[in-house]
Amino acid sequence: MIHTKTFECGLRFAFRRTRSQVSYSALAIRSGTRNEPEDFSGIAHMTEHMLFKGTLKRSPRQISNRLERLGGELNAYTAKEETVLYSTVLKEDTAKAVDLLFELAFTSTFPQKELDKERSVVIDEINMYKDSPSECIFEDFEAMIFDSSPLARPILGTTRSLKKIDSVALQAYVRENFRPENMCIAIVGNLTPQRAERIALQAASKYIPADYRPAPSLPRPEVPAQLPPCPHFFREVAKKNHQVNCIVGTTAYSFYDERRMEMILLANLLGGPGTNSRLNQKLREKNALVYAVDALFTQFADSGSLLIYFGCEKPNLERCIELVHEELAILRDKPLSESALRAARKQLLGQLAVSSDNGEAQALAMAKSMIVFDEILSDEELRRRIEAITPASLQEVAAMALAEERLSTLIFR
Repeated sequence: MIHTKTFECGLRFAFRRTRSQVSYSALAIRSGTRNEPEDFSGIAHMTEHMLFKGTLKRSPRQISNRLERLGGELNAYTAKEETVLYSTVLKEDTAKAVDLLFELAFTSTFPQKELDKERSVVIDEINMYKDSPSECIFEDFEAMIFDSSPLARPILGTTRSLKKIDSVALQAYVRENFRPENMCIAIVGNLTPQRAERIALQAASKYIPADYRPAPSLPRPEVPAQLPPCPHFFREVAKKNHQVNCIVGTTAYSFYDERRMEMILLANLLGGPGTNSRLNQKLREKNALVYAVDALFTQFADSGSLLIYFGCEKPNLERCIELVHEELAILRDKPLSESALRAARKQLLGQLAVSSDNGEAQALAMAKSMIVFDEILSDEELRRRIEAITPASLQEVAAMALAEERLSTLIFR
């Protein structure tokens, strides 16, 4: 069972018991690229880097040694809508790990000297990213389909915007966004629920004032009847690479749209991790046109994206695009048979079960679910929602979301 709770300060807590001797903790903060001031693109990611560069209590070296000397690990990532700090330790060291996550989030000092050094590291990261067309094409495509939305901003920022960021700006960003009501601490380990809750509450109470009162919760974004608009384009960018990289995609459903379950299943059918996905069979196994092809459905609070990516030899590009559109047309025009849908649902449920059989993945997913939905779906409820997908509902979503006039294409040639 998963245990959840919201403390008086607004902090959310989630726990799942396992039999492992290893404990996983994740502190998710509802603060990412879309929360950045317009003039400080990349400040969320820079904040994540700088959290490890000194707190009121520890130097950067002491932060690194705190868990590593115990055989544990400490890490973090920044996304469009969240920043996450997470750790892996032996179960007896869970309290130390959780305390360190809160220490980093609430007492980091952001020294200017360390910032000046770390800025050059992130700029180097940006340049490395640009040298990888199979990665940067995703960011370029989303910048175009989300247009003027904050979701269009690059997570890493730009060289120009990073030079504007100083220690004062980082501290202001953290004060504005790193608030208990924007956070969830999730723990997965071989502890009792009472012990896990006590660990979380003791750590939080060290860094959150006893008289702190959370700001009122903002209402969830309304789910529009229509899909988010998507600019229609077909664009080629000269990259002079040996391989051509291509994305065919569009905007899609948000976290709060009930049709997202159909979209998840469609993406899995088209280009999920299984080699039996439709596009992998058609583009690779049958025609040997690509090494890999993927379909990725990403959800945000008020929108989403469905991206089909492949890389191929230049002479194969037009044929690959043609086959992608053929497969999309089949899903739009012809409902799946009951037996095909049953197999697709079974495969998705199996993949979800296998991927969740990992403590770190569980902690990250639980923390994300709590800051997005304020709850965690049970395995039974998730199964019920997937089993509720019908051939008609799947075809309806495919016809709307994957309509020809909504599809755009970006090519790095």
